[in-house]
Amino acid sequence: MPAWIWGPQIEHFSAHFHVIALDPRAQGDSDKVDFGNYPERRARDIKELVEHLHLAPAVLVGWSLAVPELLTYAEQFGGDTVRGYVLVDGFAWTKQDAQFIDGMVGMYRQVQTNRVEFTDKFVRSMYRHPQPEEYLKRLVTASLQMPPDVAVSASVSSISRADWSPAIAKLDRPVLVMCEVALKAMAADPITALMPSARVELFENAGHAIFVDDAPHFSRALQAFIEHMPEAATSAERN
Repeated sequence: MPAWIWGPQIEHFSAHFHVIALDPRAQGDSDKVDFGNYPERRARDIKELVEHLHLAPAVLVGWSLAVPELLTYAEQFGGDTVRGYVLVDGFAWTKQDAQFIDGMVGMYRQVQTNRVEFTDKFVRSMYRHPQPEEYLKRLVTASLQMPPDVAVSASVSSISRADWSPAIAKLDRPVLVMCEVALKAMAADPITALMPSARVELFENAGHAIFVDDAPHFSRALQAFIEHMPEAATSAERN
């Protein structure tokens, strides 16, 4: 998905915050490279962007595929450049669900054999509330810019890890998990089991794109998380 899908949040938060929406490698307007599409490299991309734009300490918000990338960010780099993590409707299991993996493998087959039809159905499935047809078609077009094999590679890399608990243990900054009720067991429960201080915000009437489907709820929850977060400590204070 392209960075502009975050339009409601970009508009809401840019009035008071410095907001950066990232097109990860091979997505959106970024170069369509066929290498580095795995969590460790994509997490480093985020870190390099934070450093390049002097954003630290940043609140990092990652949706879906970006949830394992933010967990990998914490595992690789710690939280020195981070004020808080927001994990949106993604997976952070400590034990893989074989049925889920089978379903994902079937999805990859569709991506490779019938990309256009699959992408159109997938994009529409992300919403429970009606969206303008022009918006949906624009999103499908943007999604199709990511080469099929690259899309499969990035997703396979994100689900191939059997246990994310070592990475979850490295979350040393405040954490907010926002997800659909149906995904709580895979998206939120593994986080709170290892990090009881993590906040969870559930969405009962929104699809995978919860930040679009229920933008007011999402923005309120994110703003409350930011406003009640402790002030970032200096390096000297942390040491």
